[in-house]
Amino acid sequence: MARHEVVSPIPGVFYRRPDPDSDPFAAEGQTVGAEDTVCLVEVMKSFHQVPAGAAGTVVEFLVENEDVVDAGQPVAVIEGSSDGAG
Repeated sequence: MARHEVVSPIPGVFYRRPDPDSDPFAAEGQTVGAEDTVCLVEVMKSFHQVPAGAAGTVVEFLVENEDVVDAGQPVAVIEGSSDGAG
């Protein structure tokens, strides 16, 4: 199984939820699709959705909610699903 790192496309503040009253976009152990949003990164009041980038299971988040992240910094790890016929 392939491991995929989800990286922040921009520097900013990392958020796991769309707003404080909502559930997180994704949780550890959750299955996600490649286009599914796993977090937001906010810079200057502009929020950017960050897609998983690979289908599979969220293994872990590498940063805490509201941490400052850099562009290209890994924020989560996805373990790719093997979609072969079983």
